[in-house]
Amino acid sequence: MTEDEILAEFRSSDALLQGHFVLSSGRHSSRYLQCARLLMNPARAARMATALAEKIPQNIRRSIDIVVSPAMGGVIVGHEMGRALGLDALFLERPEGTFELRRGFRLEPGQKVLMMEDVVTTGLSSREAIQAIRDAGGDVVAAGALVDRSNG
Repeated sequence: MTEDEILAEFRSSDALLQGHFVLSSGRHSSRYLQCARLLMNPARAARMATALAEKIPQNIRRSIDIVVSPAMGGVIVGHEMGRALGLDALFLERPEGTFELRRGFRLEPGQKVLMMEDVVTTGLSSREAIQAIRDAGGDVVAAGALVDRSNG
């Protein structure tokens, strides 16, 4: 998908908002991409994940064993990325303030992981999720997000 096609998906789902927003990171923005609105339609969520999966270089794509995403925002996009890659998808939760695998989810030692987020702004949640995956025995070989607000 082109950038214009992706923005069209956000617009058609009323997920591209304009105004003044204070992000959870404390940053301010004149635009806000509400990924939950984008992902509420399963066909649209599948299209977005498939388009993103196609951007993963083949050598990395072939090495990924499983997709792990942080709850809450990453659950749907992580699941759809798992579908697009033909892999299982797990999610992390923060029952006590730090990410961990629950619900009987587990990673095999050295299992190659794609950590998938909905939105990255400062990268703090991503770094915390990656650490939790490492603590659970996984090896993060790639990280992805529908929206990267980090400016690289």
